[in-house]
Amino acid sequence: MTITVDTAKLPTLLTALRLPTVGRLWPDFCARADKEGWPAARLLAALAELELAEREQRRIQRHLAEARLPPGKTLDTFDFALVPSLGKARIMALAEGDAWLGSGHNLLAFGPPGAGKSHAAAGLGHELVRRGYRVLFTRTTDIVQRLQAARQALNLAQEIARLDRFDLLILDDLSYARKDQAETSVLFELISARYERRSIMITANQPFSGWDAVFPDKAMTVAAIDRLVHHATILEMNVESYRRRAALAAATSISDTVRDIDPVTASETEKET
Repeated sequence: MTITVDTAKLPTLLTALRLPTVGRLWPDFCARADKEGWPAARLLAALAELELAEREQRRIQRHLAEARLPPGKTLDTFDFALVPSLGKARIMALAEGDAWLGSGHNLLAFGPPGAGKSHAAAGLGHELVRRGYRVLFTRTTDIVQRLQAARQALNLAQEIARLDRFDLLILDDLSYARKDQAETSVLFELISARYERRSIMITANQPFSGWDAVFPDKAMTVAAIDRLVHHATILEMNVESYRRRAALAAATSISDTVRDIDPVTASETEKET
């Protein structure tokens, strides 16, 4: 059987097939294949691999954008030495995702303000997105407002269902959501809807005993905690605030600089303090 091929149509055909990488690279690769005598299968395989690789990079960038992760807060920039209770190996195992996201397992990170909870959560989110999972990072107060608006519009169930597309919801700073400032029962409904189906990660600077200030009544608080901890890993990050450490380090550096420049002034400053 004779097949008539019009190579002039190739760009149009590749566009129709949604193969932009092949469409961009095929002229150079075909020229190289002709010059080096590649078999047709090798040329096809090379172009297919490049298409898949760039498609994966586009997916990652698209999902990183929708995840709304804080820029720069990755596991590469997290100083595990300052939070010895966390354990780098433990976090990197969680970053694989497959052992817990599929079963709706939760992560709960506790520690004082400035302990690095948000950084660790964001870093974990970055790694999970790169491994093919979908993540949403949000302040708890923001998600409460979003769900409140949905309830007022009589579509709370639909809004919670839309959040199901995310394998992991990271609810940052839960302790700042206050029942006297918002209708936080919507947060309980979100937790209940995702129970044993989809994962939640929560960061909080208050232990469970302080969560009565978040939910409308004690019974709802107990029920929310029960659902979260039933299948959960708890991360304790009880260390000194990194912001305080940074401020002290900066103050020490300034003091040392002043001492080097003007020992008399430095001595007088130290006497005053």
